[in-house]
Amino acid sequence: MKAFITIIVFVLFAVTGNAKTIRVGKLQAIKTIQQAIQIAAKGDTVLVDAGLYHEKNLIINKTIFLIGINHPVLDGENQYENISIKADGVVVDGFKVVHSGVSSIEDFAGIKIYNRRDVIIKNNILDDTFFGIYSQYGTNCTIEKNTLTANSKEEQQAGNGIHCWKSDSMRIIANTISGHRDGIYFEFVTNSVIWRNTSFNNLRYGLHFMFSNNDAYITNIFKNNGAGVAVMFSNHVKMFNNYFEENWGDASYGLLLKEISDGYINNNHFTKNTTGIHMEGASRIAMEKNVFDNNGWALKIQASCMDIVLTKNNFISNTFDVGTNGSLVLNTFNNNYWDKYDGYDLNKDKIGDVPYRPVSMYSMIIEQNPPAMMLFRSFMTSLLDKTEKIIPTLTPENLKDDHPLMKPLPL
Repeated sequence: MKAFITIIVFVLFAVTGNAKTIRVGKLQAIKTIQQAIQIAAKGDTVLVDAGLYHEKNLIINKTIFLIGINHPVLDGENQYENISIKADGVVVDGFKVVHSGVSSIEDFAGIKIYNRRDVIIKNNILDDTFFGIYSQYGTNCTIEKNTLTANSKEEQQAGNGIHCWKSDSMRIIANTISGHRDGIYFEFVTNSVIWRNTSFNNLRYGLHFMFSNNDAYITNIFKNNGAGVAVMFSNHVKMFNNYFEENWGDASYGLLLKEISDGYINNNHFTKNTTGIHMEGASRIAMEKNVFDNNGWALKIQASCMDIVLTKNNFISNTFDVGTNGSLVLNTFNNNYWDKYDGYDLNKDKIGDVPYRPVSMYSMIIEQNPPAMMLFRSFMTSLLDKTEKIIPTLTPENLKDDHPLMKPLPL
């Protein structure tokens, strides 16, 4: 056993023994990061002292560890891409990256990965960059514990905080993103995870999926964005334990599902959104143990949706529980808690003895005539809803929860 350990130690020393550390700073022999990168060999560490560095565009074309001490500042002077990674296995850790170039032709970024794998970008501060961290054909890369801030005013002149395009097996973990067009953007990204990020005050979406399959986003916070999250033209996306909060606006929502299939939406919280979830063209979606609290509409499910299964969700203090634009319903509601349910439970099994119809007549009217919202809470609308419950005419006959819960689930 001792001989085996000795062999392992010898092999590790052989692999790393030639690696060296190159110091960069005003008081060091090497004054610029670019010079250090040029003389570095594969596996070396470039250790950068605190200070301000005007390096134009740093191109990392060899496998090195670029480490900052007390967040040295890399200033792109509003003209350049700050860091371009063009080698596998690069680590960029501990920098403040500011003022990248802005272009309508090139996607300048604070830090950009070009067709590489096993890159790690962590513990960086990015401020006033066009795109923050950009992965183009990245594979098995980690973007972790970075803070990205921008002050964009218009979508057309803004880039995304973390942007992944045609990438695979990405890990986006514990980042904080604000002020960008989209906080996190995935397009043609597969087998990746977005975990423990906070995305807030972005112009468009906190998180935006396009044509991205077999991904998961877990335990993130999406707050006060133009809209919370959009998952579009994708399949097999898992959405667990996220918080969608205070996404307000005429066309805003906590979560938009458009032309997606085979998704899982479990243990999420939708609080104070104009619409909790808006669904169009969605199919085979399982929704379980979510909380819809104090939204305008908890759920808008269009007639183009099918095989949506909602079970064991809590609907509490929403203006409208469910809205729809058609009478054909091909979805299942079962064992949910609805605070507007006024049925009874004679056999004390904690399940209502009569079905609950979550679509009100007034919500159907508003769907077709939005200005009618001005009459909300009037005596006439209350009378219409009471009449509709007794003699259903406009609301979908089979959109109902046959077994509503009498008490909310402890979610």
